[in-house]
Amino acid sequence: MTTPTWDPTQYLRHADHRARPFTDLLARVPDLPGDAPLIADLGCGPGNMTAVLAARWPTARITGYDNSAEMLDKAQVEYAGPTSGGGHLDFAHADVRTWAPAQPYDLIVSNATLQWVPGHVERFADWIAGLAPGGTFAFQVPGNFGSPSHRLMRELAGSMGLAETLRHDDAVLAPQTYLAALADLGCEVDAWETTYVHLLQGQDPVLDWVKGTGLRPVLTALADDPQAREEFLTTYRAALREAYPAGPHGTPFPFRRIFAVARKAG
Repeated sequence: MTTPTWDPTQYLRHADHRARPFTDLLARVPDLPGDAPLIADLGCGPGNMTAVLAARWPTARITGYDNSAEMLDKAQVEYAGPTSGGGHLDFAHADVRTWAPAQPYDLIVSNATLQWVPGHVERFADWIAGLAPGGTFAFQVPGNFGSPSHRLMRELAGSMGLAETLRHDDAVLAPQTYLAALADLGCEVDAWETTYVHLLQGQDPVLDWVKGTGLRPVLTALADDPQAREEFLTTYRAALREAYPAGPHGTPFPFRRIFAVARKAG
């Protein structure tokens, strides 16, 4: 899988739709054990959702971690600093594949990031061990790798010799698999899935959506070949228009998400 170059502006073009799963995830996170909780946001991106954590826990000391310099620059400028309740929000470079807590956290959260981490379930033990008693690990990942948007992307990439640039349909696991893995670590677990139907506006909105996320590895791989990049986008655009036809009110875009909230024993 190609390590993508990220574009915060493109990613934020659908920020309202992308925010809802994180809001739904946080709604299931229980009270945290500390008065000034310590929170880690793994894969914080441009920081807009990390700021939501500060709104929920204004006394918290929150660090957003990411491995994209472009995303971290955006987050640092827009959101770093003291919070309204006396807490603090900052951002740091880290690779989620190897990150481990250096001190006990009250909450470790990850929003639409772990699908980029092969074998991420193997990291759960270290993260749960790094929670304070009564702390919580919570995450959500896209579960739409079998949907037309991603299936067509993989098929076209494969036809151009780019199959290995993309994640495949085993990039995430079923909710019951996550539940079992976290319960085996001694946690009380809430796991579920939801399919949102986003009503997107504008011309070729599904293509515009995936340009900010799932398509990044292909765009990165073809960055030095503008002709091949345009050929890919032209073919993919036509396929998406057929798979997701526009309706009278916009373009419906079904999007499955998988969630898990695991609370460590107090």
